[in-house]
Amino acid sequence: MRASDIPKLNRQKSAYAQTALVLQGGGALGAYQAGVYQALSEGGYEPDWVCGVSIGAINAAIIAGNEPEDRLPRLKAFWERITCAFPWPAPAWDTTARRFFNAVSTGASVLAGQPGFFQPRLSPAAWLQQYSPDVVSVYDTSPLRETLEELVDFDRINAGKTRLSLGAVSVSTGNGIYFDSAERAITADHVMASGALPPGFPAICIDGEFYWDGGLISNTPLVHVLDEGPKQDTLVFQVDLFDARGALPGDAIEVEERRKHITFSSRTRFSTDHFQELHALRRAIVKLFEQLPLRARQDPEVQRLRDLGTSHAISIVHLIYRRRDFECMAIDYEFSRASMEEHWRSGYEDGNRTLEQPLWLSPPAEEDGVRIIDVAGTDLD
Repeated sequence: MRASDIPKLNRQKSAYAQTALVLQGGGALGAYQAGVYQALSEGGYEPDWVCGVSIGAINAAIIAGNEPEDRLPRLKAFWERITCAFPWPAPAWDTTARRFFNAVSTGASVLAGQPGFFQPRLSPAAWLQQYSPDVVSVYDTSPLRETLEELVDFDRINAGKTRLSLGAVSVSTGNGIYFDSAERAITADHVMASGALPPGFPAICIDGEFYWDGGLISNTPLVHVLDEGPKQDTLVFQVDLFDARGALPGDAIEVEERRKHITFSSRTRFSTDHFQELHALRRAIVKLFEQLPLRARQDPEVQRLRDLGTSHAISIVHLIYRRRDFECMAIDYEFSRASMEEHWRSGYEDGNRTLEQPLWLSPPAEEDGVRIIDVAGTDLD
């Protein structure tokens, strides 16, 4: 079912002051996010704010850096540019054959890089010697800079039409940072810094400081939206590329796969549960303040406590990519065109399935303050 086929009741403008789209990191899996965005866009839900890490930062920049009618074509242009179409189709009849196909695709990516994204450094010895941090890496990401400058209108971002936040981490301090268009001008460097995952990709220098991929400390940028957003009713679509839950591993390859999913899922459920408790406390502060006599409200200490409170409501809608049986530990750097199209289609289908549900159309009840929705029913951690 296409979003345009969903009953209008479920596609009407939601009763929130703003809509945020939160995009996790995950390399080649990022095509899933593009599919989700297509469904949301067709359903009439264009984000006011896009927050991303790593590949999510690239998708976020393309969305925020284009007019709504140009976003989907630019996303398609990006994903078609950085993926490879093989002369033979991906086998769909046998899991073992498909795993072999994906292994060949992964090997090609490792050895030759991806067009418009990254390429191997010509001298393998370069990244083993003492050079500037923006050189010490297996791959050169200068092709990505050219791609971003072609597909992203940074003037639009910096004009404040759609807020953009990109997660990164300082190489020297280990502290996380969000490059936020509400606070500074955003360039291709900020997008590349968010996706500079070592040792594959080089650190990016911004104002004399070097930065790596924000996924090293938190692959899910939801906390930034929840903590730093304006105090108004907010609808958040969070698109995760790694599922925290999975089967017990049976061999070394499956161990590495589970490690990756656990690490990069960034304990999403823990973060949302913690925020739900904190938000309830903040709303209780507001209610308590309103019940105090006027003289008590004027006390400076009481007013400082009131500033910690909030009365806005938030709905968080989760969409999570679920791996297929033939996908293994190289899932995030297997860049075949066939896999990209499958990931995109999965995101589109999940997005449409989400839009069929009316649970999030209106902000949660006053006594709740936060509503967490996972239409597909996966229990997040």
